[in-house]
Amino acid sequence: MKKILVIDDEQDLVDMLKYALEAQGYIVVTAFDGLEGLEKTKKEKPDLIMLDYMMPKLDGLSFIEEIGLDEDLRKTPIIVLTGKDFILREFAYRGRCQFFNKPFDIDEVLKRIKMIFR
Repeated sequence: MKKILVIDDEQDLVDMLKYALEAQGYIVVTAFDGLEGLEKTKKEKPDLIMLDYMMPKLDGLSFIEEIGLDEDLRKTPIIVLTGKDFILREFAYRGRCQFFNKPFDIDEVLKRIKMIFR
């Protein structure tokens, strides 16, 4: 069973993603800021991380840089959720993240996750 960590400070969005992902059979762990997400990433070792770019305590870019320093975590796939187009360009050169603009189509997100896990 694949484990997905969802990190976002919007409770409603986290709840919606958790519901949709669990309905697909995934184990879902949640966090509501970047630091909590980093702690849970190290503890839970998820198979995929979904995170917001704009988060309290540690933003998405800093989060990605932090896990990039960890040998065990640096290859974990990441989906960045953002409402800011410029963020997509900022991350584009890094090549290891996938992106969805908020608001997003949950069916498209689920399809992308299935492709990642193939």
